This record gives sequence, structure tokens and C-alpha cells, in this order.
Amino acid sequence: QPPPSDRQAKLAALVTRLRQLVDTRIVQQNQRRLIGDADVRASFDAILAVIARETRAIEAKIAGLISADPLWQALDTAFRSIKGVADRTVARLMAELPEIGTLSGKAVGKLGGLAPIARDSGKLAGKRPIRGGREGVRSILFVVAELVRRFDPDFQAFHRRLKDAGKPPKVIRVALAHKLLVRLNAKARDVRQQFALQTA
Repeated sequence: QPPPSDRQAKLAALVTRLRQLVDTRIVQQNQRRLIGDADVRASFDAILAVIARETRAIEAKIAGLISADPLWQALDTAFRSIKGVADRTVARLMAELPEIGTLSGKAVGKLGGLAPIARDSGKLAGKRPIRGGREGVRSILFVVAELVRRFDPDFQAFHRRLKDAGKPPKVIRVALAHKLLVRLNAKARDVRQQFALQTA
């Protein structure tokens, strides 16, 4: 892959910082719940207020970057057409999987760490677990795929077929995330093809 552009590098840095702020907020909130002293709780509240302010500022910068780039703006619209996919998911995908829409469904599944990898040796056929790939992409898709399933009849039917077939919950979770990634990749591919025609 070519080196990231300045805009891509900036987006990746902002998304990383946003993820750090979200993680820090969760830690502070969990610690605050264990505190009974009012002064100590006030200290947590002050820190949480700063985190909330910084989070809004970073989100605004990310939104500004995306809206300033016609391709990114079109990708953002395409991704959000899937109910359950929101701004942070879009930002994570663009930052951590900039190749989306340029790869086949099989290739993007491997890159996202959602494709089963063979563990065969000779005549021995082992289980095919998922491994490798980009952990950040995989983790966000696990969460978002469950949200999408609540709204999308196709995902609901897919989940029901797997469950009725006796598939373990972890296998179903991976399959839903993989299905979502393939759909997002297809939408991104359509957007990129339209832009290529416009600039040809």
C-alpha cells in the first residue's frame, strides 16, 4: 500500500485520540461508582467534564475532515445508509481500513481479521479460527453488527439461520461482523467506482 496522505494520517491520529478518550472516560466512570466521598466524586466529575469537552472537540475535527473530502463524504453517506452504523464507526473504518472498497470481499475479510484461517497439516484438518488482521476494525464491527441486526431483516434472518443450525454464539458473532464488513466494502466499492467514472 502507498504511504498514507497527510489527511489520512491526521484522521488516523484523531481517531486514535478519540478512542483513548472514550477508554479513559469508561475507566473514570467505573472508578467513580466505587466512591462515596463527595469531594472525591467531585474530582471525578471535573475530569469527566474535561474528557467530554475534549471528546466533542475531536469529534468535530473528524467530522470536518470527512466533510471536506468529497470521496470521504460520499463514503460516510453510503456507510450510514445501513441503520446502526454511526459517526464513530465510519471514522474508525476510514482511519483503520482505508483500503475498504478497493478489495474483494474475501480479501477485506482477512484484512479485518474476520476470515477463518486454515490450520491443516497433511491429512489433519484443524479448526479454522479467525486471527490476525486489524483488531480495532474487528472489535468495532462485533459491536456494530449486533446493532445492525436489530434493524435489518436480512441480518435478523441470517442470525436465525445460524442459530437454528446450532452454531455457537461466538461463530454467529464472527459471521455477523464478517457479513457487515462485506456489505460495507461493497458500498465503498460502488462509491469509488462512481467517483472514478466522474473523474475519467
